[in-house]
Amino acid sequence: MTARRTLLAAACAAAVIAATPMVAAAQDASDRKVEQYACKDVMRESGTSRDTAIAFLHGFLLGKSGGSGFNLDSLTKQTDAFINHCLDNPTDKAMDAMMKVRG
Repeated sequence: MTARRTLLAAACAAAVIAATPMVAAAQDASDRKVEQYACKDVMRESGTSRDTAIAFLHGFLLGKSGGSGFNLDSLTKQTDAFINHCLDNPTDKAMDAMMKVRG
C-alpha cells in the first residue's frame, strides 16, 4: 500500500508541476528534460527512487494531457507494463515507453 501512496503523491505533484508554466529559470548543469531519460536510467534506480521516477512519468503525462483524473488499478497495470517494456528495451526513451503503455 505504501508504493501506491508514493505513486499517487508523485503523480499528483508531477501533474501540478507539468501544468504550471515555468518562469524564466536559468539553466545550469543540473537541469534536465524528461525526454533525456532512457528506460535504463529509470530501471537503474532502486526502491522508492524507481517508484518515484515512474510516478513522475505518470503525473507528467497526465498534466501534459490536461487531465486530472486517474485510476489506481490502471496506473498499477501501466507501471507493470512499463517495467516489462523497459527491461526488454533499455535504450528506449522512458517517456515514449510510458506513453506506449498508457495507450
